[in-house]
Amino acid sequence: MTQALSGPDGLLIVDKPAAHTSHDVVARSRKYLGTRKVGHSGTLDPDATGVLVLGAGRATRLLRFIQGLDKAYRATICFGVETDTLDASGKVLSRHEMPLSESQLQDVLPKFAGEIEQIPPMVSAIKVEGEPLYKRARRGEEIEREARKLKIYDLRLEQFSPGPFPEATLYVMCSSGTYVRSLAADIATALGGVAHLGALRRLAVGPFDVAMSHAIEEIEAHAEAGTIGEILVPLEESLPHLPRVEVGDEVAEGVRHGMVFPASVLSGCSGSLDGPLAVFGPEQRLLAVYGPHRKGAKPLCVMA
Repeated sequence: MTQALSGPDGLLIVDKPAAHTSHDVVARSRKYLGTRKVGHSGTLDPDATGVLVLGAGRATRLLRFIQGLDKAYRATICFGVETDTLDASGKVLSRHEMPLSESQLQDVLPKFAGEIEQIPPMVSAIKVEGEPLYKRARRGEEIEREARKLKIYDLRLEQFSPGPFPEATLYVMCSSGTYVRSLAADIATALGGVAHLGALRRLAVGPFDVAMSHAIEEIEAHAEAGTIGEILVPLEESLPHLPRVEVGDEVAEGVRHGMVFPASVLSGCSGSLDGPLAVFGPEQRLLAVYGPHRKGAKPLCVMA
């Protein structure tokens, strides 16, 4: 990948370490990439590890099309201990032995598969009246939150450790916006007890999984060697989840100028668009992302 004076263009898939905020990772990556134009597609809790998708240069424009993708996690639930943050970082509110059996847990998990409603935790970035909930939580406030609909596509027990305070490791594949901390607490409630999230690792954001990710130390080494471009996902490979269309020179010129087209020009004989569409030019370059507009197609993001 060629590197412009303003820095490289592409996605950087980071394996975020624990005890680092998403902002910490962005700040360090700006240094490694040699540009301030770096953003992320969605935060990961400080104590959580795993996939954090960063965009550099022009790829920051594409993050909006990645932010809402489904997520996959590996979560460790610690039963019998309740905290005020629903995870291990919080203050312990209650502690009661909960000699749960593996079969009891297996029996309750199907209740949380499919479309469910979830009340987000107070310690979250959701804004109410313009202020994040976690700031209110720090002041000791507790306000009513509306339940949100979400989907749990896959929920599987991977490991179970019995005892007075049993622990369970779950694989969770879910829609964006799911709070695994709340899921852990809700599962415990269904079992007649309490729990908190002991550990969380994000395994994937849409098509970007942990096998594609790079540790901070690896990224730093590439930066020092001047080979940072080798580990970036190029713009042309940054939206594999979107349908794509290839256009000729004439249409490509209009796309570069942000023209609105009849839907049939970009969608073929169907004559309609159902959602975002990645538009590529004659040289297989990503030119833009287009979306529905009345009976036509309008640019949502122009790269050229």
